[in-house]
Amino acid sequence: MTAATHSTLFPQVPESADAVLDGLDPEQREVAVALGGPVCVLAGAGTGKTRAITHRIAYGVRAGILQPATVLAVTFTNRAAGEMRGRLRQLGATGVQARTFHSAALRQLQYFWPKAVGGELPRLVERKVQLVAEAAARCGIRLDRNELRDVTSEIEWAKVTQTVPADYPAAVAKTQRDAPRDPAELSQIYGTYEQLKRDRSVIDFEDVLLLTVGILQDRHDIADHVRRQYQHFVVDEYQDVSPLQQRLLDLWLGDRDSLCVVGDVGQTIYSFTGATPDHLLNFRTRHPNATVVKLVRDYRSTPQVVHLANGLLSQAHGRAAEHRLELVSQRAGGPEPSYTEYPDEPAEAEGTARRIRELIAAGVPAGEIAVLYRVNSQSEVYEQALADAGVPYQLRGAERFFDRAEVREAGVALRGAARAGSNDSLLDGADDLPSEVRAVLSTKGWTSKPPSGSGAARDRWESLAALVRLAEDFEQARPGATLSDLVAELDERAAAQHAPTVQGVTLASLHSAKGLEWDATFLVGLAEGMMPIAYAKTDEQVEEERRLLYVGVTRARFHLSLSWAVSRSPGGRGNRRPTRFLNGLRPGSPALGARGGSGGSGGIDRAPGSGTGATGTEQAARSGRRGPVRCRVCGRTLTEAGEMKLMRCEDCPSDMDEGLYERLRQWRAERAREISQPAYCVFTDKTLMAIAEAVPGTERELVVIAGVGNRKLTRFGADVLAICAGRPVGEASGEPAGEV
Repeated sequence: MTAATHSTLFPQVPESADAVLDGLDPEQREVAVALGGPVCVLAGAGTGKTRAITHRIAYGVRAGILQPATVLAVTFTNRAAGEMRGRLRQLGATGVQARTFHSAALRQLQYFWPKAVGGELPRLVERKVQLVAEAAARCGIRLDRNELRDVTSEIEWAKVTQTVPADYPAAVAKTQRDAPRDPAELSQIYGTYEQLKRDRSVIDFEDVLLLTVGILQDRHDIADHVRRQYQHFVVDEYQDVSPLQQRLLDLWLGDRDSLCVVGDVGQTIYSFTGATPDHLLNFRTRHPNATVVKLVRDYRSTPQVVHLANGLLSQAHGRAAEHRLELVSQRAGGPEPSYTEYPDEPAEAEGTARRIRELIAAGVPAGEIAVLYRVNSQSEVYEQALADAGVPYQLRGAERFFDRAEVREAGVALRGAARAGSNDSLLDGADDLPSEVRAVLSTKGWTSKPPSGSGAARDRWESLAALVRLAEDFEQARPGATLSDLVAELDERAAAQHAPTVQGVTLASLHSAKGLEWDATFLVGLAEGMMPIAYAKTDEQVEEERRLLYVGVTRARFHLSLSWAVSRSPGGRGNRRPTRFLNGLRPGSPALGARGGSGGSGGIDRAPGSGTGATGTEQAARSGRRGPVRCRVCGRTLTEAGEMKLMRCEDCPSDMDEGLYERLRQWRAERAREISQPAYCVFTDKTLMAIAEAVPGTERELVVIAGVGNRKLTRFGADVLAICAGRPVGEASGEPAGEV
C-alpha cells in the first residue's frame, strides 16, 4: 500500500486537529493548512489529492476555523462524492456537504422553487433518450439506437456549453466539433426536444443546472440565502468543469474568494461532454493572489510505470502540455511495463486472460486487476476470454453497490437478525460475527463457492460475498463487535455510498476508469484507429487521446501490460500498427518523428501465431482462414466477437445439430465435475453451439473455432471430435497424432 492509501478499513478518528495533519507529506500539509483565500492545487495522478483536500477540510473543521455546515465540496461523480464523505467521516468532520454539481443544484432547486416560481418543481426525466427519440420522429428523422445515443449526448453538450438550439450549427462550426448528424437536423431535434419538455412540464439533468443558475441570477435574495449557507467551497477534478458549472460556482461564490480547486490538466479527457481545462489554466489570472501548490509525489505507481507516464506527456503539444506535471514515484521499483503484439483480437483477449490467470495464481487478487479498453464494444471478447479461463470479472458502470436489490435485501435480513439476537435459530452455532453474517446471507443466495458462469446470479453472489468479506474485516478491526454494530456501519456506509470491493477482474473503458487504481492493469487494443480513435481528427482531439492513454497508464500500481492486435479477425490482414503514442517509449519502436514501420520487435513480446516461432498447430489454425471472417449463411463480414465465434450473424438461421449440442452439454457437465471447475471453464455455451453447427471432423477444423484454442484442443479435443463423429469418448479416431 502507499502513503496515500495505506489507512486501514476502519481507522481511528484523529484525536485533535494537529493529529489530522499527521502522515501528510510537505506539499499535502501545505494544502491542508492553506485555509484562507483562493487555493489552486495542481495534483498529478496518484499524488494523494483526495487525501490532501479531505484533510484540509477536516483540519479546518477540527481547528474551529471552518463550520461544517458552511462547507460545500463538489465533484463529478456520486462515487467520488461518496468517497469524500467516507473519508471526512473517518477524520471526524461530519456535517460537511460533499456532493456532485448536479445533486447540490437539485437540492437548492427543490428548496427554492416554490418561492422563486411557485408550485412544485417539474418532474425530473432521468432517461432523456425516449424523449429525444420522440423529438426526432416528430421532425421526420429516424435514428437507430447508436445514433439516438449520440444525438442525446450532443444535446447534453449543447446545454452545458449554454448553446441554444438556434445557435447550435454556428457553435459546431466554431469549435470544429464532429457532429453525429447534420447540424441543421440536430438543431431541429434539439429545439423539438425542448418544446416537448415544456409541453409536459418535465426537466432534464442539464436543466437542473440551468434553472438553478437562472434563479440565482434573477433572485438576489435567494442568492444571498445560499451564500450565507455556504461560505467555503472545494472543487475536485476542476479540469473537468464545464462553462455552465463554472457559472453556477461563480454565483455560489459571489464576490468572495474562499475557494480551493484541485485538478490536473494532464487528465482532461471529457471535452466531448463540454468540460474544459481553461478554468484551471486561467485560475491564477482570475485570482492573482492565489496560493498554488503542486503535488507530484506519486504514491500509487512504481518508478517504471511513472517513467512511461511522464514519457507520454513529454511528447504532448498544446497549452495543456505546457502545464504538465512531472511525477516522481515514491515506491520501490517493480517490473518493466510489458508490450505484446498479437495476431488478432481474439488472440489478444485469450493472451490477456492467460496472463491474468498467472497473476492470480501468483497471489494478485482478482479485484486488483483491470482490463481497460477505448470503447465499451471491446468488452465482449474479454468477457468471453475471462469466462473461458474461469476468471471472475465485473463490468464497470453497474448500479451503485448499496442500490443493488440483493444488497438492500441483505441489509433487511441482517437488521432483523440483529434485533432478534439469540432468539434467532438461524444464528445457532455461529460463534463469531462473520459466521453470523454467513448464516444470515445463506438465506439470500450466498454460498461458500461462487456459482458457475457469469450473469445475474454471479453478480448477486459477488455482492453478498463482498458483505461477508466486509464482516470479516470489521471483526478483525474491532474484536467483539456485534451484528448490531455491523448493521450500523453498513447504514453509515450506505449514507456515504462507501462500498466494499466486489472481487473480480474489472472490465472498463478508459474513461470510466478515471479516479480508480489497481495493482495490475492491462491496456488493450492499443492500435492506430483505436488509440487514438479513428474519429480524432484535429490536433486537440489527438492530444486528448494521448491524455486518455496517460490516464490508463497511471491506473497501474505495479504491473502494467500494453497490447495490440495486428488484425481484427483471425486470418485477417495484419496491417495494423501500434499506437503512435508509444513511439520512442516502447522497446524497438521508431524514434520520435520517424516514419514507417515499427522498427523491429525489440523488446516486444510477439504472441504465438504473430510471426516466426509459432507451433505447427497455431500456424495451421491461423493460415486456415484468410481475409475477413464472413457469415457462412449470408456472407456478411462479421465484426462482433459472439458472431465470429458462431461464424454467422446472430439473426441468421442456425443449422445446429440439436442432438449433438445436448451430447456435448452432457459431456461438459461430466468433465466439469471431474476437474472440479464450473462448466464454462470447459467450454462456454456459445462455443458448444459453434461446435454443434460446424461439426468438426479434424483437429484443424476444431482449433479454428473461437473459444477452443490450443490449450483446450490438447485437453478436450479428442473427446469433442469423438462425440462429433458419433464414437464413444476415448476411442481413437485413426487420425495421425499431432496432425492438424
